[in-house]
Amino acid sequence: MSISRESPEETGQRLRAVVAAARLHILDGEWSFFEAPLSEPPALTADLLAVVRDDDRWSWLAPAGATGGERFAVFSFHFPPEMDNSGFVGWLATELKRRLGTGVFVICGQNSDRGGIYDYWGCPAQLRAEATEVLGDLRAG
Repeated sequence: MSISRESPEETGQRLRAVVAAARLHILDGEWSFFEAPLSEPPALTADLLAVVRDDDRWSWLAPAGATGGERFAVFSFHFPPEMDNSGFVGWLATELKRRLGTGVFVICGQNSDRGGIYDYWGCPAQLRAEATEVLGDLRAG
């Protein structure tokens, strides 16, 4: 993890370069969270994006299917290993809140073969087109 000492303007400029250089993938379909007690962990399958737990429950992100729960659009970023992406989550979450009026969720992982840390981002499914437009604007500079 990098440590940056810079002004807010410098941070914004750096992170605009990061978002432009990152590999963005907008996933198809709608996604939901599912949960179960710790005694019933989910089966790991290729369609699960993330599995986490707290003190007493498992939670996982998977295709929504026919679920009646909240539905999300999901996109991911893989970052170039040579770029300082510190502060990216807070910066992009703030931009999306300011432009779309919604919060987001972020799940991070590590893939050393693809640059290190990567993020999955989720926003309400009904804002997929608007979120995609904002990401395009930010990536264009």
